Formats: sequence, structure tokens, C-alpha cells
Amino acid sequence: MKVFFAKPGEYQACGLVTVGHLVIFVLTAIGVIVAVKCTKIRCKEDVTTIIRRSTIIIWILEILKTIYSISIGDGTDLNKIAPLYYCSLLLYSGLLSSFCKGKLNEIGDVFLATGGIVGGIVFWVFPTTSLPYYPVFHFVSVHSYFYHGMMVYLGIIINKYNYIELKLSHIKQYAILIFTISVIAYIINLRFGSNLMFISEDFPGTPISIVYNHTGKLFTPLMIAIQMTLPFLLIYGITKLKKDVT
Repeated sequence: MKVFFAKPGEYQACGLVTVGHLVIFVLTAIGVIVAVKCTKIRCKEDVTTIIRRSTIIIWILEILKTIYSISIGDGTDLNKIAPLYYCSLLLYSGLLSSFCKGKLNEIGDVFLATGGIVGGIVFWVFPTTSLPYYPVFHFVSVHSYFYHGMMVYLGIIINKYNYIELKLSHIKQYAILIFTISVIAYIINLRFGSNLMFISEDFPGTPISIVYNHTGKLFTPLMIAIQMTLPFLLIYGITKLKKDVT
């Protein structure tokens, strides 16, 4: 239990591309596969219920993570406590999908069906905010993989049961959410020197460095544009290819 809630640096961190990283990656992947296979859907309302319950769970866990960060002295570090990153959009899209109607509901559904899958899998490979600082079975590490596992799980369920019929035109709803959060994050970054949404500074050790090192002053608008388009187009392309084949 001491290790599970230890401060960073008290115990050896898991690190990236290690046995521990592989173990939690595989366990998360197996967990998602089992969860998808065990999910029984009879009607669209069943998917709505899953999204709503999942959203409540992830919000509770996010609040607990914030309390933990404050307890170890990170309460003033916006990069660690502000839920304004690409993967944080699960929190907001979950609320939109679960409790809103019309266009707002659609915005939530579209992100969960597309960006959630991409964001989750990317984090499984590059868990740069958890494993480099904590042991593999630490609260932050376990929370991170559960959270990003939920992103992938919800995306698969939504697409598997045709909860939303993805169209290319849905990129507008997807982009609106990304752009809105990016603008908020950028304003905060300018005011407090943070790097929310990873749009103001480099994030060494990730593919972001490639963009940062080759774009200069175009880094911020390009990073926003990438996040506003590529994840959606990737999942949309895969779903369309699957339909064309079948």
C-alpha cells in the first residue's frame, strides 16, 4: 500500500520500454478485449448506459488523482492537475454524450468513437506522464492505464454496435471540441507558462519533439490542426474500409 500511494522518487520508477511497461500494456489490452466480449448490448440505450456509468467512474477517479497530486505538493503545477490535454477530452465528451442532447450530444459521441481510441492507444505506447515517474503498480500508473483503457473500450463498443454512424462530415463536430479546448489551454499556457494540450512547448521523449524541432513558430497552430484532424480521419478511414470490405 505504501508503494501504491508513494510520492515520485520514493521507489524506482517503471520507465518506458521495460518489462513493467510491457506487463501493464498487455494487461490493459487483455482487459479491454475481455470487457468488449463480455459486454451484452440489446439496444442503443444499453450503450448509453455504459457511457454514462463509465463517465461517472472516470470523473470520480480523476478527482481522486487530483487530490493525490495536491497531497504530494503538485497542487500549483497546472501541467499535472489541469485536465486540459487531448486524452482529458474523455471527461468532457463523456458528459456531452451522457447528459446532453442534439449537437452537443453528437460532439461527445463523435469524439468517443474516434479520438478516444487513438488517444488511448497512443498513451499505452507512450505513457510519458506516469511510468517514467512511478512504479508500474502505483496509483497514478494504474489509474492512467485504466483511464486510457476505458477510452479504447468505449470507442470499440460505440463502433461495434453502430451507436453512431460515422460520416466524414462529423469531422466538424470533432474539430469543434478539439479547437475549443485548445483555445482555452493556449490562453492558460500564455498566462501561467504551462503546456496544456502540448501546444506551447516541446515534450521530449515523444513524437511531439519531431513536430517541435521542424516547425518553429508554426508549432502551436500545427499541433492544434493535427489533433483536430488526424485521429478522426484515421478511425473514420478504418471504419469505412471495414464497411467496404464487408
